[in-house]
Amino acid sequence: MPTSRSRRAPGARGGCFAVLDPATGETFDEAPDQQPEELDAVVGRAHAAWLGWRADPGARTTALLAAADAVEAAGADLAPLLTREQGKPLAESYAEIARTAARLRYFAELDPGTQPITDGRPVRGEIRWRPLGPTAAIVPWNFPLQLASAKFAPALAAGNTMVLKPSPFTPLATRLLASVLSTVLPPDVLTIVTGREPLGARLASHPGIRHVTFTGSIPTGRAIAQRATASLARVTLELGGNDAAILLEDVEVERIADRLFWAAFRNCGQVCMAVKRLYAPARLHSQVVEALAQRAKTAVVGPGLDPGSQLGPVSNAPQLARIEDYTARALADGARAVAGGHRLDRPGYFFAPTILADVPPDSPVVRQEQFGPILPVLPYRSLDEAVAAANDTGFGLGGSVWGTDLDRAEAVAGRLECGTAWINHHAETSLAQPFAGVKDSGLGVAGGPWGLYGNLSPFVVHRPVEG
Repeated sequence: MPTSRSRRAPGARGGCFAVLDPATGETFDEAPDQQPEELDAVVGRAHAAWLGWRADPGARTTALLAAADAVEAAGADLAPLLTREQGKPLAESYAEIARTAARLRYFAELDPGTQPITDGRPVRGEIRWRPLGPTAAIVPWNFPLQLASAKFAPALAAGNTMVLKPSPFTPLATRLLASVLSTVLPPDVLTIVTGREPLGARLASHPGIRHVTFTGSIPTGRAIAQRATASLARVTLELGGNDAAILLEDVEVERIADRLFWAAFRNCGQVCMAVKRLYAPARLHSQVVEALAQRAKTAVVGPGLDPGSQLGPVSNAPQLARIEDYTARALADGARAVAGGHRLDRPGYFFAPTILADVPPDSPVVRQEQFGPILPVLPYRSLDEAVAAANDTGFGLGGSVWGTDLDRAEAVAGRLECGTAWINHHAETSLAQPFAGVKDSGLGVAGGPWGLYGNLSPFVVHRPVEG
């Protein structure tokens, strides 16, 4: 097994930065603090590697399938390291690694093929697909490996190479993953760079990069899009969400309460597609609040490496401060914390799972993406009111409708202004589906064949029909 945490990348001159364990708040390792000027050499090597990688689709398929096997074999090393730097329970880290391997297999066997063009003229036309060249990905800290693979698996399958930058909060498991993959991929096909800003800004604007893909905040996404225009690079952005869930009058509260709770609180609520606002019929509101509060009070919160922990810490200090601020402002405006509402009195970045009632609709905890273990539950008196409230946001990633009458629930879901809508569940996705947001939640499409084509350029060939 490759070693996990070499202190410096080849050629790194910028020293190192600390990586903290969110379960303790203390430094447990460090990663190379690479400098923006080093990217010229990195991108140059990615371009040289691309010339060979793009040439043999069959070899790519073989290599990516071997990569999936290697990831699975390294799970016992990857999972504890991922939990240590990110905070999530160990079982969730193993699930993230399994998803990474599955994504590699999916894209390894996805063939864009060729498409004939028939328009009645005596000319045979054909659409072929060509890789773009070196690509770049900038990945956040909530799902470091899963989101990295969502970017590099389709890029590499399409015949591109990639330079990937993980968050400074979670660089170590990604570096170990790259070390694992280096045993089966050619050199410089996938390169990991770690460091603090302006490393990401320089990567996004590098003239040798042909596609920039980013997951993170709206302000940073807009800045990246602007920087990428300098070289007219293609841009794919996934910019988060403020997903609403609507409960219908016929919903069976106890039957769906567990699913609903974990749709909001998995990974300590640090999921772009998590339920972040809940709209319940007024007559059911108190029942819904109490059912969710009971689960919040009994959820086991602890270090992710403890086998009994169901929820880990918030992943980093800035995010914890954001959650504390949103909660304090809601409480100051009259909201009630029916469960939680406070930081836990222990080392690390632990925040009690929080259910809020009586929340003003214009509170930041409702209007913004809080991205933590908080769920505001708001009553509604008419379904039109609930749908309007769900859509009254600049976000548009996902949403869900919960009820017994599935046809009615689906009709309501069709009114939601988002990229994906679920019935009686939330944030469950398939590798084969497109993943995209509307409004401020993103630009471009990831996932499924659309994710592959997003990493390819059409090349059209015309020739006369013989005879």
